[in-house]
Amino acid sequence: MQRRLVPDLRYSQTHFEEFLTGQALRASAWLDLGCGHQLLPEWRAEAERMLLKRVPLVVGVDYDLESLLKHRTIHELARADARQLPFADDTFDLVTANMVVEHLDDPAAQFAEVRRVLRPGGAFLFHTPNARSYFVATARLLPDGLKRRVAKFLDGRDESDVFPTLYRANRPEDVAEVAASAGLEVADVTLVSSAPVLGAIPPVAAVELVVLRALQRPSLARYRSNMICTLRKPAAVSAPRRVPVAAAS
Repeated sequence: MQRRLVPDLRYSQTHFEEFLTGQALRASAWLDLGCGHQLLPEWRAEAERMLLKRVPLVVGVDYDLESLLKHRTIHELARADARQLPFADDTFDLVTANMVVEHLDDPAAQFAEVRRVLRPGGAFLFHTPNARSYFVATARLLPDGLKRRVAKFLDGRDESDVFPTLYRANRPEDVAEVAASAGLEVADVTLVSSAPVLGAIPPVAAVELVVLRALQRPSLARYRSNMICTLRKPAAVSAPRRVPVAAAS
């Protein structure tokens, strides 16, 4: 049904992996925020390992110790709050966050900390739900307990792996506002649709596919399910060269 109605539809994580690969292969030091127990979906475990091998330094940070203890690929791990990262200024040329920004309670402060640890010209790449999407609008109506059970049914995720969502930087204009307050520049915001969330319920999935087909129109892009954003720390500006001025005789 999906191949017939929306033949070009791809999982949003596939889009993110393409963005990530392009950025990571140019990085010498990469920090992943909210690394949990994996960077990419389970079925991309080998691709994840191969990508990490091509970056000289990769560090993962998460506040949830249980998730860190389960992490499968990053060797350098730290338990830390995103408001106070345990790294010196200008340490990383890439910071990433995959489905993490929606959980941040103070994104302006947390983005400012990302800016601090980024090198001048470095990139902050993140993948997060779009707060205007039908999926987020529906999820916001569900209490956290029910949301965890639904996530387990639809995604097979353990209930302990579902965290509260706040969506405080989850529209393009919110990203622009938070980035500006943190001293970051918005390089790109790409809105993408993803695979059907309700594929496990065939009659409802058919309706969802019709909606996803409509969202392929550029005029409806603002309602697509996910955002992939690239922010940059401004490059260092060298001080103007002083030209000696001869004293008047």
